[in-house]
Amino acid sequence: MRIGILTGGGDCPGLNAVIRAVVRKATAAGDEVVGFRDGWRGVLDDDTVALDLAAVRGLLPRGGTVLGTSRTNPYAVEGGAGRMVATLERHRIDALVPVGGEDTLGVAAKLAGEGIRVVGVPKTIDNDLDGTDYTFGFDTAVGVAMEAIDRLHTTGDSHHRTLVVEVMGRHAGWIALHAGMAGGATVVLVPERPFDVDAVVAHCLHRFESGYSPIVVVSEGARPADGDLVTSTGQTDAFGHVRLGGIGVALAAVLEERTGRESRAVVLGHVQRGGTPSAFDRVLATRFGLAAVDALAAGLSGVMVALRGTDVVPVPIAEATARLKLVPLERYAEVEVFFG
Repeated sequence: MRIGILTGGGDCPGLNAVIRAVVRKATAAGDEVVGFRDGWRGVLDDDTVALDLAAVRGLLPRGGTVLGTSRTNPYAVEGGAGRMVATLERHRIDALVPVGGEDTLGVAAKLAGEGIRVVGVPKTIDNDLDGTDYTFGFDTAVGVAMEAIDRLHTTGDSHHRTLVVEVMGRHAGWIALHAGMAGGATVVLVPERPFDVDAVVAHCLHRFESGYSPIVVVSEGARPADGDLVTSTGQTDAFGHVRLGGIGVALAAVLEERTGRESRAVVLGHVQRGGTPSAFDRVLATRFGLAAVDALAAGLSGVMVALRGTDVVPVPIAEATARLKLVPLERYAEVEVFFG
């Protein structure tokens, strides 16, 4: 086979491990691998790079993606679908392995419906793709956020101030939930549960009364019960998503006014996406890459490899992208025990 591979959407630790695994597995079977640069843009514009064993040596510990990425939506471009098919035919691509989240895999599902052999690999630090227990990149992002929270505890206590830590999470609060629980946050705020500002203030005051300073962890998509999402620019990407951000700064200002104590906001932003992947993410990404090649060899198409328990299995892409995997209220109830 000639296998095409691309990485789309936001970058995250573990992408290079997938590329490496696909190339190693495919090469061992006598197949060839062609990389498309910058996600679906590379397929649209016929921007390719040959991937052999030499090209993937040393990739395992590297963050980001050597193929580059973008949020290009080919179906928003006039004639985009036809241009992609023409590129694949020109390079005699027998099958495609797109690595990405809901948007990248949504395009993959449409291509599969047009007869292109596709096996997707789930990637997102938000861990919000349905159909898989975990996506790679999530564990590393949580580790980065947890380390930041650990460091902020000591500086907060030293200055007797509230620290608000804004983490990524547009509609799903998995990073905030896990990092907040692991880091011993005073309050964790997620998009799935609109928050009561009065309750947050009360938890912070209680923390001060105990002799320590509060840490509030908030997802970028969290919102007060009587307010809207806080956006930094109001701009949207090619898939129609509004660029979020600013809730941390806004909440810190309110908490300073209401508690009478100095408050500071720390926005982790793209720090959560960068750097070397954790051991868990390296292993999961590698297993996903191997399983994708196995699925192609078995003649499968229109599927995504997924982690179910400890097994990696194929699931329909359409099923996996039909809805977001949100934080269940019972999981949020677990972290609420530690508020205040």
